[in-house]
Amino acid sequence: MIEPQAFEKALGLERYLTADLPGTGGRLKARPEDFVVEEVPLAFPPPVAEGKYTVAALRVRNWETNRLVGELARRLDLPRESVFFAGTKDKRAVTTQYVSLRAPEERVRALDLKDVEVLETRRVDRAPKIGELVGNRFAIIVRSMDAPLREAAARASAILARVEREGGFPNYFGVQRFGVVRPVTHLVGEQIVRGDLEEAVRLYVGNPQPDEPAETREARARYDATRDPASSLPLFPRYAGFERQMLDHLARHPGDFEGALLSLPANLRTMFVYAAQSLLFNRIVSRRMAAGLGLNDPTVGDLVAAVDAEGRPEKERLHRVTPTNLERVRRLCRKGGALVTGGILGSDAPFAEGPMGEIERAVLAEAGYRQEDFRIPHLPEVASFGTRRELLAPLGPVTWDAGEDDAGERIALRFFLLKGSYATCLLREVLKSPAAAFG
Repeated sequence: MIEPQAFEKALGLERYLTADLPGTGGRLKARPEDFVVEEVPLAFPPPVAEGKYTVAALRVRNWETNRLVGELARRLDLPRESVFFAGTKDKRAVTTQYVSLRAPEERVRALDLKDVEVLETRRVDRAPKIGELVGNRFAIIVRSMDAPLREAAARASAILARVEREGGFPNYFGVQRFGVVRPVTHLVGEQIVRGDLEEAVRLYVGNPQPDEPAETREARARYDATRDPASSLPLFPRYAGFERQMLDHLARHPGDFEGALLSLPANLRTMFVYAAQSLLFNRIVSRRMAAGLGLNDPTVGDLVAAVDAEGRPEKERLHRVTPTNLERVRRLCRKGGALVTGGILGSDAPFAEGPMGEIERAVLAEAGYRQEDFRIPHLPEVASFGTRRELLAPLGPVTWDAGEDDAGERIALRFFLLKGSYATCLLREVLKSPAAAFG
């Protein structure tokens, strides 16, 4: 049986669905064009000639979403809060994604930004919000496989067939949620939840990691050693813009760690807490698998979500599994009409009962949290009520082929995932490579 690496286990990714099957090895994102993502939005508001917002479909190459939003705001002379996006995307990729901006349509169409192409625009009365997606289409290429191409293709075929029989794969939050080169997002979130904002800032600004560039390692080490924002700030390169913002604030307002965090974009502050919750969810998924409970085979006490016509779980209407309805719910799950959920644990998230409830409560207690900690009175705008998330990421047909292109041998895969599910968690099953291969 194949064991995940220590790096993955530390992020709660403790198991493979296909642990008995060897992976292809190899890596993703050898070049941005090897990882293509296309958002599938919900129906947008109808076009309105005098609408307040411009919605734009952008084709973006090699841009991290937060930095793209900041640059769009700067180019269009907008407050950052006037730029909205449907979903965050990896940097090293080619993505088609939707943004809405409180800006004239003609200015958006005229944007001239490196590696950003405006595909279409429309005026609307309401800005689509983050999360207003059905899902994403992926076209992904794997390169540098460990085995000869024929053998690698056979391994991929066996793994994908297993995943198809299971109806999907473990719906873990992927390593990108925490940081591939610098896995600290959840650590910052943990300290925010615990109320230690000084340590949260230190973990983000200081806390050098072995795989990051030497110049940022040295700058972070200086901050850790001196805790002097004024002398540390000049050492940080310009691309470390968020760290520079925090240090600049602390240099002007010594000891105001809350203000330093508030200097960051609102969605990034929220992401810290989400990452802490994501680690707990990953542990819940792993522990359920270790207990021999199926990810979409309900047991008494589980909370399940019915699936709508587009395949999305209706998490606002959860149903508890009882001895009376157990067999009916199992049949529904087998047909793809419902999905078993696990807790994104927060201040008011419902717990399962039975074996799953025991797992969720144990994971929360072992992390040293109480539910009320997620109210975060010292930084209330990032408080989280919690929710539920499907344990299995449903996967429809995957088309794939093995061959060669101008860069050598490759396996190419195309598939669709519901919003919130990570393509890298499917590819993790296929490759079983070190975590760095997914960056």
